[in-house]
Amino acid sequence: MKEKKLKEIIAEGESSLLEFKRKATTPTKIAKELAALANTKGGLLIIGVDDDGTIVGVRSEKAEVDIVEQACGFYVFPPIEPKIEIVDCKDKDLVVVGIEESRRKPHLVEVEEPDTKKIVKRAYIRLADKSVIASKEMYRLMNSQASGAPLKISIGDREKRLFAYLEKNEKITVREFATIVNISRRRAEKILIDLVRANVILIHNDTSNDYFSLAPNVK
Repeated sequence: MKEKKLKEIIAEGESSLLEFKRKATTPTKIAKELAALANTKGGLLIIGVDDDGTIVGVRSEKAEVDIVEQACGFYVFPPIEPKIEIVDCKDKDLVVVGIEESRRKPHLVEVEEPDTKKIVKRAYIRLADKSVIASKEMYRLMNSQASGAPLKISIGDREKRLFAYLEKNEKITVREFATIVNISRRRAEKILIDLVRANVILIHNDTSNDYFSLAPNVK
């Protein structure tokens, strides 16, 4: 990557596709950011840049690259393949890590639960400029997309009531849908996820609760 192009990217600031790190402290900490990019739309992790976009550079590009490679190979499950470049920017070395959107979602990361101190595996996604734990709906969607199982969609009374509700209210949660059609939350979730996979509705990530809306082609 050319220096000019990298400067333009950094100037845009952090986003769902771009994460800055002053340094890669440990593989466990960096793994969350890398897995989140792979689980979402891919993007870049640039090491040697502060959160505000200030270019500080790295002391040892080899040490930073080693940490990234360890994170991708041993702390993300299944492993991911990074594309790593060392770019001279304002006479400072930056480590630019490219992560493609994965076809093997969901990628999990081992984390310690704050309350129980137990080690568990969590899936992360990018939400705006943050890496957050994937909701149950997003996790299920990633699993169903990865399985490659045949998708069978039938439009019945429940689906018709869903469409009618969305035409008036624009968005709906799993809990709201389950209440409206009087079914279990799990059944409601499955119907919604199947409709997302069929490109009939869209899922939107939210910090508190995911919600769904009609896809533009069915409005």
